[in-house]
Amino acid sequence: MADLELTELHGSLTDRALNSMNFLNEVSHHYPDAISLAAGRPTEEYFALEDLHRYLELFADHLRSKGYDESAVRRTIFQYGRTKGIIHDLVARNLAVDEDIHVDPEAIVVTVGCQEAMVLTLRALRSGPDDVLLAISPTYVGITGAARLLDFPVLPVTEDDDLAAVVKAARADGLRPRACYVMPDFANPSGLSLDVDARRRLLEVAAEQELLLLEDNPYGLFPAWGVARVPTLKALDTERRVIYLGSFAKTGLPGARVGYVVADQTVAAPGGSINLLADELSKLKSMLTVNTSPVAQAVIGGKLLAHDCSLVAANRRERAVYAANLRAITDGLAARFPGGEITWTVPSGGFFVVVTVPFPVDDVLLERSAHEYGVLWTPMSHFYEGDTPIHALRLSCSAVTPVQIDAALNRLAALIADQLP
Repeated sequence: MADLELTELHGSLTDRALNSMNFLNEVSHHYPDAISLAAGRPTEEYFALEDLHRYLELFADHLRSKGYDESAVRRTIFQYGRTKGIIHDLVARNLAVDEDIHVDPEAIVVTVGCQEAMVLTLRALRSGPDDVLLAISPTYVGITGAARLLDFPVLPVTEDDDLAAVVKAARADGLRPRACYVMPDFANPSGLSLDVDARRRLLEVAAEQELLLLEDNPYGLFPAWGVARVPTLKALDTERRVIYLGSFAKTGLPGARVGYVVADQTVAAPGGSINLLADELSKLKSMLTVNTSPVAQAVIGGKLLAHDCSLVAANRRERAVYAANLRAITDGLAARFPGGEITWTVPSGGFFVVVTVPFPVDDVLLERSAHEYGVLWTPMSHFYEGDTPIHALRLSCSAVTPVQIDAALNRLAALIADQLP
């Protein structure tokens, strides 16, 4: 028997970040009768199997319009494909239409979900033992977990920290900060956003400190009604300081598992040649996933083509659902907790609301909530470093109905009342 000891395997396998991702993905399966305000997955209300066939045919027609004969169309969709992707031109058009981001399609690598984009980027940046990644805290557990896989230390930057001071302190300690990960729009898990002035200042600090910014933007298309969208960091970036991480999970189709990275920075190689960072990431991808499923890319490409490459247009119904659900959660909390002892964020869009309570929130309490009260949520402790007790939980509005929200908040209120002294 080839039995192994966990202590002899890579240390990330016992890391809290990896355990968190599995736990958050699977907890709803353990309690199927509980109402879930935990999952940050998109609404399933508008999923239609017939759309898959329509999108595939639209993409095939797109190839034909570019001069592909039938054998080339079949080969492009059925065969191994180009490592950097086969819908890079459509992704570039989408970025121009929806985000006012204008990049060469060759600066785009289409990835297996945004998670692969993170892994490729971190792998390229992590070149020595002194390298560290900065991340705005609380931080999406996926970037923390990806960093753990690559032995890439993460230094949290809280909202009260001065980023420049954190960079300088790290350098004084002999470390080399390579980049700062940030989610400026309706962040997971906080739900909060940066205004335009804060974004411009962040770009200024990045330039002053010679730091890259990793901008992750899965929720930017979902502002609440009446809320104007704010330019992305990448749209404001004039010095190629921003590596832009994109995903079609929330705006396209989560089951396709298609994301991308915009890496238009240049890389000088020995001998004088100059490449795009995207080309270097492509080398890494060729050894990780070879290429992103051309079938999945074709489906996403077809959805883009169906809406003139605008995912803003493609998600009008979804935006209305999320805006109404977000309002239902914040209004529902206000109706149930008028006294001020329980507080919560009121985001201007996205999926998430953070509720602060006067007692520690952990996985044990979540298990009790699911088993005894029939409601799921996410302990905010999953998004912080260390073991300090966190008195907050995250609610998601994206994959539930208003009726379910009302019932779930009643159950959550009962749980909280029973926890109070």
